[in-house]
Amino acid sequence: MLSDQNGGIDRRTVLKSGLAAAAVAVGSTASGQQVVARDKPLPTRKLGKTGVELTILEQGAVKSPDRVLRTAYASGIRVFDTAKVYGTEPNFKKWFEQDPAVRKEIFLVTKDMPRAPKDLLKMVDQRLAALGTDYIDLFMIHGLGDDHPTDVACDMVKGQELKETADAIRKSGKAKFIGFSTHHKNRAQIIEAAAQGGFIDAIMLQFTPWLAKDEPLNRALDSCWKAGVGLISMKHIAGQFFGDKPKGDILKQVVERIPSLKEKKLTPFQGLLHAIWTDERITASCVSMKNTDQLRDNVDALKRFTPLTTAQIHELRDAALAHGPTLCADCDGRCATAGGTQAALGDLTRFLTYHDHHGHKGDARRKYAALPKADRDWSGADLVAAQAACPNRLDFARLLPMVDERLS
Repeated sequence: MLSDQNGGIDRRTVLKSGLAAAAVAVGSTASGQQVVARDKPLPTRKLGKTGVELTILEQGAVKSPDRVLRTAYASGIRVFDTAKVYGTEPNFKKWFEQDPAVRKEIFLVTKDMPRAPKDLLKMVDQRLAALGTDYIDLFMIHGLGDDHPTDVACDMVKGQELKETADAIRKSGKAKFIGFSTHHKNRAQIIEAAAQGGFIDAIMLQFTPWLAKDEPLNRALDSCWKAGVGLISMKHIAGQFFGDKPKGDILKQVVERIPSLKEKKLTPFQGLLHAIWTDERITASCVSMKNTDQLRDNVDALKRFTPLTTAQIHELRDAALAHGPTLCADCDGRCATAGGTQAALGDLTRFLTYHDHHGHKGDARRKYAALPKADRDWSGADLVAAQAACPNRLDFARLLPMVDERLS
C-alpha cells in the first residue's frame, strides 16, 4: 500500500521478473502472420499465497478479432481474463486449437454467476467446454454481491459450503484457484469476510489508486494482503479523462497539469497504471485492451514503470476529477444516501460506462433492466448533494439523463 513517508513503498516486493513471460514470445494472427516480441520478460508479481507469478498487466476480455489476444501474448502478457457473460470464451478455444502450446504458457481467468456455491461444480465443466481446455487457472464467482444480499455474500465467502466446493474443484484439477470479482457498493464487507474465511485465493475488484487510508475498502485490502489473498484491480476509471476517444485537447491539458507525466513522457492512462502498480498489494491490473494501439501503450507503460510518490498520485487524482469521470471506482453508496434516494446511483453510472466506454452495450442494458424500478428512479434525488458526497465527484445531473436515454 502507499506509505505516508515521502510517498515511498517497500520496493522489495514490488516487482520480479518471472519465468512465465518468455524472452522471445511468438504468436500468429488468423492469417498466419507471425508477431514476435524480443524484449526482456515483463515485470511480474506473486498472486497472494498461491506463489504464482503473474504479469502485472492483464489482458481483459475483448470482442475484437483474436489477433488482439495473440498480439498481447507476443508482447509478453501472460494473464488473460474472460467470463461466460462476455461471450469471449470461444476466442480462446479457437486460439488453443490452433496453437495448443499457448495454453500452458498463460494464466487463464474465467467467471460464472452461481446462485449457490454448489452450482460451481456444474459451471466449471461448462466453462471448460466453452474454453476448449481441461483446466482453468483461476475460476471466479462473477460480480459477487450483485445477485446476493450483502450478508449472504459475506457468509458465502467464509462459509463451509463454498470452502468444500472450492476444495473439490481444486482437488479435481479442473481449476487451480478459486476467487470472486466484485464491484458492489458493499464490497469492503465482502472482501473483509473473504480474508477472514481464509480459503479464497484471489479477488478482482473495482479500485482506484487514490483510495483514502481510513476507508473500509482500504482496510479490507490490508486484511487480504496479510491473509495472502491475491488482488487484481479492474474498472479503474472511465469518462472523458481516460475514455477511448477523448475529445478536444483534454489529454494534452492533463499532461500540462501534471509535471511528472510530462517529464516521464506518459499519457494520463499510463500514469494511472503506474499509480495502481505503485500499490504493492495489487498483483495485476485487468485492462480490456481492444486494439494494438492500446496494447502498445500499456505494455510501454509497464516496461517503463517506476513507483509514483503520493504527491504525484494526488496530482493525477485531481486531474481525473477535473475532467468528468463517469465511473466512481470507490463507490460505497454514500452518494445515494446524501441524495436522499433509493436509486442505485453508482450502479446506474457504472452501467452507462459499460455502454459508452467499454463497448458492452447489450450487457449494460441487461443489467439496467434487471434493477428494481426503485433502484432506477432517481427523480426527486438531491443530485448536488449526491455529487458532493461521491468520492470521485460524479456529475449525476449530467450523467443520469444519459442513463435513462441510452439504457431504457
